Amino acid sequence: MERTARLPLGLRAGAATAGIKVSGKPDLSVVASTHGPLAAAATFTTNRFPSAPVILSKAHLAATAPEGGGGYGTITALLSTSGCANAATGAPGLADQHDLAHALATALGTDPSMTLAVSTGMIGTRLPVDRVAPAIARLVADGLRADDAAFDAVSEALRTTDNVAKAATVRLELPAADGHALTVTVSGVAKGVGMIHPRMATMLAYLLTDAAVAPDALHRMLRPMVARTWNQLSVDGDTSTSDTVFLVASGGAGAVPVTEGTAGWETLARAVEAVARSLAQQQAADGEGANHLITCQVSGATDDVEARALARSVVQSSLVKAAVHGRDPNWGRIADALGNAQVADAVVLEMVGVPAAEARARGGQRVDLDPSRVRIAIAGTEVFAGLPVAFDKGTVSAAMATDEVLLRVDMGQGSGTGEAFGCDLSEEYVIENSEYST
Repeated sequence: MERTARLPLGLRAGAATAGIKVSGKPDLSVVASTHGPLAAAATFTTNRFPSAPVILSKAHLAATAPEGGGGYGTITALLSTSGCANAATGAPGLADQHDLAHALATALGTDPSMTLAVSTGMIGTRLPVDRVAPAIARLVADGLRADDAAFDAVSEALRTTDNVAKAATVRLELPAADGHALTVTVSGVAKGVGMIHPRMATMLAYLLTDAAVAPDALHRMLRPMVARTWNQLSVDGDTSTSDTVFLVASGGAGAVPVTEGTAGWETLARAVEAVARSLAQQQAADGEGANHLITCQVSGATDDVEARALARSVVQSSLVKAAVHGRDPNWGRIADALGNAQVADAVVLEMVGVPAAEARARGGQRVDLDPSRVRIAIAGTEVFAGLPVAFDKGTVSAAMATDEVLLRVDMGQGSGTGEAFGCDLSEEYVIENSEYST
């Protein structure tokens, strides 16, 4: 695993300044095919105020693959704009997004329905199409390159309140038609450090690979992976209007197409999930005002569904976040969060393969637990084992003075495991968000 952006074969990319951000920093990017169509899959926010890019991208995916219902399709390019979310802007904002899709399609010589888009920034503001459309034309004409630096520029252009860009890459081997092994790349970039509490996706993320995978198969690979990684991430408890994850496969490496049930499928799926997990952790660590990444690992739950619910309940607790910020080993707050845990919504359960009827019955239900079996450890020290455990608070507090604070919980009920990522709650978070629009 490298925390670096590596552009897979079959793709070109670039970024530019279009004048959306008042800072004058890069705020526009394009990732496009070098030749032919790309397979694409997506997950989107479930917020009832979806942004114009979310609405447009779903429609474009559905146009190229009606059977996918907006979850997968065939594309030639991805467009990002930052500094304006283009959310809650009604019909005019959606028209703006269509105008930019036409501008990108014209520049690339493709159809607008073969383009997808993301945007991030202030809700309720419209994109300056008169500046962005010409910038797209210039970028496509002069600035798209098939190198790693170009993809790194995309990660920078996605940023708004992020302190650092987020990127991750895994390289693996898959067979070519003649049986020889070929190197395949899976690489991702992401942004988002606030308004993070996903229910289907998270913030903005691109996962790119030069493996060959059909669009519908990509979607089946993406959905459970998102539920296990980004859906287990919480910074502040607010689900964004713009949450989007795109998984795109170019086939540029020349390997044999990857199909479900094969060794290649499992190898590629593990690589995609590893990149997603790294990006989710990087986003939690860079949470607005954060000083500590919080990782909660749960074992011994009845099943993985409940383990993920328990872990997420811990990292999303404002009291746990505040305790970690103050390096206070107050395990009672962790116990309280475990006792409040609820299983994910039915739609999320279906993402990880729970049958629809069972998902409807279990979705949103409280997790049952036996307090006498629960064990809790903070930063490597057990503090609760069915009853309070004597420990030196000063020692544990000192151990919490690290970039990552690990909370481990064993439920003593089964073999279910799960993890979740969050960050501490600091004074800086309040200050930053009290001044966000001014």
